[in-house]
Amino acid sequence: MTPRDLTFVIGGARSGKSAHAERLASDSALPVTYIATARVSGDAEFAARIAHHRARRPAHWSLVEADSDLAGAIAQHDAPGQCLLIDCLTLWLANLLCPADGVAPPLSQYHAQSAELEAALTEARGKIIVVSNEIGLGVVPLGEATRLYVDELGRINQRVAALSSAATLMVAGLPLALKGAGHA
Repeated sequence: MTPRDLTFVIGGARSGKSAHAERLASDSALPVTYIATARVSGDAEFAARIAHHRARRPAHWSLVEADSDLAGAIAQHDAPGQCLLIDCLTLWLANLLCPADGVAPPLSQYHAQSAELEAALTEARGKIIVVSNEIGLGVVPLGEATRLYVDELGRINQRVAALSSAATLMVAGLPLALKGAGHA
């Protein structure tokens, strides 16, 4: 059996995690499909962030927008000799827990989608790079919805890190190997 080629890149906001993940994808020398999880909205500042990410990516990379069905996007585009770059779990979770229509689904629905994501990552045959934010280093947030979000992101980050063959923490643009290549 071929070992799983799953790399997890985690860090705070503006830590350099997306740029690092993009370098890893480029360095793989494989065809890359970028799976974007951001939900495009009428927010001009957020649209500028998305435009910045788009401008930085090579034009020959494929783009898939998967704001909620991330497991389906992985299953559809994964193949041996391919690289999928998923950016990011943080926005995917926000899309699930805070949908555009404002009607939060039951938590059991999110847990089912989270299990589907884990299964898709476990069954992947190509190279997968997953980006996420580490948001649990601060104080316990006020408000039930915010605590739920922080807790669920921490849980999914732990599960993806456990599945990963390599994990990197980005701090101030510097990669710190947590697991796999470069980790003693």
